[in-house]
Amino acid sequence: MYVTVSDFINEWNREAMLTQQVLDGLTDESLSQQVYSEGRTLGRIAWHLTTSIPEYLAHFGLKIDSIENADHVPASATDIADTFRKASMAASKAIEEQWSDDSLRHVQEAFGRQESNATILMGLIKHIVHHRGQMTILMRQAGIKPFGVYGPPKEDWIHLGVEHPPL
Repeated sequence: MYVTVSDFINEWNREAMLTQQVLDGLTDESLSQQVYSEGRTLGRIAWHLTTSIPEYLAHFGLKIDSIENADHVPASATDIADTFRKASMAASKAIEEQWSDDSLRHVQEAFGRQESNATILMGLIKHIVHHRGQMTILMRQAGIKPFGVYGPPKEDWIHLGVEHPPL
């Protein structure tokens, strides 16, 4: 749990950097990858992850600009990655400027429950981590080596002296 805004910002910046590296690995062609025909595409998931940042924070009282044309998934992976970079920095700035350490203890309704702002911020990070995991699977299916978020992808095990990754 976050006790200070600084605690959150430190974790947010780390998770945003990891997500940025995943997004930077996307290609325009990979954006159409789906698990099944009715499912979200990789591009839709990446865009949802990006556009949900200011929507989520605004819902809980922070003043932050929404993303222009949020209803339309860009055809450019670079556009999605660049927009995420801006949205994640804007989130840090909004939280640092508008909430204090005391604000984190404030309780408000979140998804039908009473939650502290600290818990609400943790939910934002969990949301991004959830969708980032979906993206890495779709990247693999699209033929792209995913960025090793919390550890190396199988292709990089050899650099660690491991010929066959553990099962």
